[in-house]
Amino acid sequence: MDLHTEFLLEQYDELRPTLERMLGLVTNLMEQTLQNNNIEVTTVKARIKTRKSLAGKLVLKGSKYADVTDITDLLGARVITYYTDDVDRIASIVEQLFDIDWDNSVDKRRLHDLDSFGYNSLHYICRLPKTVINDPEHPELNTIRFELQLRTTVQHAWAAIYHDIGYKTGVEIPQEYLRQMNRLAGMLELADDEFSRIRIAITDYRRRVQQLVQDGQLDNVQLDGDTFSSYLKAKPFDSLNRRIAALNQAEIQEVPLISYLGVFKTMGCKTLGDVDRLRKQYTDEAYYLARHQLGNTDLDILSSAVGVQNICIVYILAQGGGKIGLTRLFNAINGEGAQNEFLAQAAFDAAKNLPFMK
Repeated sequence: MDLHTEFLLEQYDELRPTLERMLGLVTNLMEQTLQNNNIEVTTVKARIKTRKSLAGKLVLKGSKYADVTDITDLLGARVITYYTDDVDRIASIVEQLFDIDWDNSVDKRRLHDLDSFGYNSLHYICRLPKTVINDPEHPELNTIRFELQLRTTVQHAWAAIYHDIGYKTGVEIPQEYLRQMNRLAGMLELADDEFSRIRIAITDYRRRVQQLVQDGQLDNVQLDGDTFSSYLKAKPFDSLNRRIAALNQAEIQEVPLISYLGVFKTMGCKTLGDVDRLRKQYTDEAYYLARHQLGNTDLDILSSAVGVQNICIVYILAQGGGKIGLTRLFNAINGEGAQNEFLAQAAFDAAKNLPFMK
């Protein structure tokens, strides 16, 4: 090790506390900013180059650097995203957060070599601006550069595998296997793009569904988890709940209603229009059932599921499902248990004198 390398390593040792402070600042800032922008990522990670790793680099390339601060990756951060389009969203954020050294930054996604997929990161060389940290006693916090890489989970996994196979063993890979790996890289690049395309398509689908629900075109909306959730946002059972609650001047306690999706499907509903017709058809009967259920009680708190549950009870009894059908209903809502037979019997008894019974 020559004197210049020893000099650079001594500089590194003196700089280490500053790098550790920067590491915390960069990591916390990225995590908080991503959270504020509702961007989910798999990893936000930063590391300081070890003294051993730096020494190895300087043995090979030490003459390139007059000062240790000329090395741009003493601190390295990496953000791993789920989708390729999120890389560009985060890139826009990074360019506003940090001062970018554009001459040394590179978008490796623009490479078109067959074996470039795993290295398609967007590499920024950055500095912390004074808007992030302004410490007159430590101005180096704003001058030391660090590297920030953005890539997808698929790209990151491929890079790790390729590095393990191609470099860790120290053995040159034969051309036959390189061709096979490059074919896989092309497939993974296609998959990466397809994940983003599918997410965009699903987002567009959800927006169309929400618009159809708002416009009342429920017969055009297939019944599934997303569409039923959109339907519930319109509070279709609130009017019935308020009528029922008025019987005892009760308070309504909100609970999730998504478990009724499976119930409506077993009742033959295929679209939101089918669900809404059942709601309208059996609302009055569901209210009359509630009168029989609550007439001799002083309950002052009711679940927001009371309306939809009574609609389902009325439907099942009107179709001749009897106590067995009601037990299946409560099993679907509550999970199987002995108490469901008791609930079914109580509902059956409350409804037995009502006109819809068969």
